[in-house]
Amino acid sequence: MTSNGTTTAATAATARTSTRCRPSESLHTAPAEPLPLIEEPRCVAPADARDLSPLFLERLATTEEGAPEYQYARNTLIEMNLSLVRYVARRFKNRGESVEDVLQVGAVGLIKAIDRYDVYRQVEFTTLAVPYIQGEIKRHFRDQTWAVHVPRRLQELRTDLARTRERLAAEGNHEPSTAELATHLGLAEDEILEGLVASNGYDADSIDRPLQASGSKQRGLVADLVGGNDPALDLAEHVQALKPHLAQLDARERKLLRLRFGAEMTQAEIGEELGVTQMQISRLLNRTCSKLRESLLIEE
Repeated sequence: MTSNGTTTAATAATARTSTRCRPSESLHTAPAEPLPLIEEPRCVAPADARDLSPLFLERLATTEEGAPEYQYARNTLIEMNLSLVRYVARRFKNRGESVEDVLQVGAVGLIKAIDRYDVYRQVEFTTLAVPYIQGEIKRHFRDQTWAVHVPRRLQELRTDLARTRERLAAEGNHEPSTAELATHLGLAEDEILEGLVASNGYDADSIDRPLQASGSKQRGLVADLVGGNDPALDLAEHVQALKPHLAQLDARERKLLRLRFGAEMTQAEIGEELGVTQMQISRLLNRTCSKLRESLLIEE
């Protein structure tokens, strides 16, 4: 903060100490002095912000909403107390959400606290602001950060399961079973299983992310581990579909198909085997395959 801004904040804090309202005093008994001009509210130290906030909150209570002074007091309060948002947001780090998003959500809670603060109750502003900020961030994680939407009871069960698993694992040095979790939480095993399955929907990673091999080397992508259609399964399905239709062919047609597609002989080789020309083999194959194709289409 600039030296002018620091001096202004210190002066305002001193003024605040000498002009603190008491419950028996009316905020409207005397004309209000102009609020101190704070050029860079975001740079005000947390201790100064704590001293200055009551002065600006009292001015909000005595100024008509929409007036320039009201807007200045409200905006300055928000910016001065962003350090409070950062303080609360630190508790929610490493949860898969960007710091910027968490701070924005916390700022919403701060604004709600400012708008709903009752200066006449003489309650410390941070006493109201911290629960509002924390509640808004928790609500965000509960409602917005799940990759798959699940009922609220399962969202809350996920948190209970995580805490219980951590505690039981620390006590017994082993991964707790479903029965142990059910016993400690006082729930049926079916509910525990449902909660464990629902927990898988909390986050989702891209299958295009790299795999981490031993050390720091990257080998391949997660997508490489995802299975695909097995051509052999399609072939087996087609064979099963053809079986009843193959049984309706005569012996010569079945032998022709066996030599061509089973033994993988050429038409010339089959012709020599059966003592006919290659042209005849070609016509016989086309006719037999057409017969099978028509039978399959009729069946569908």
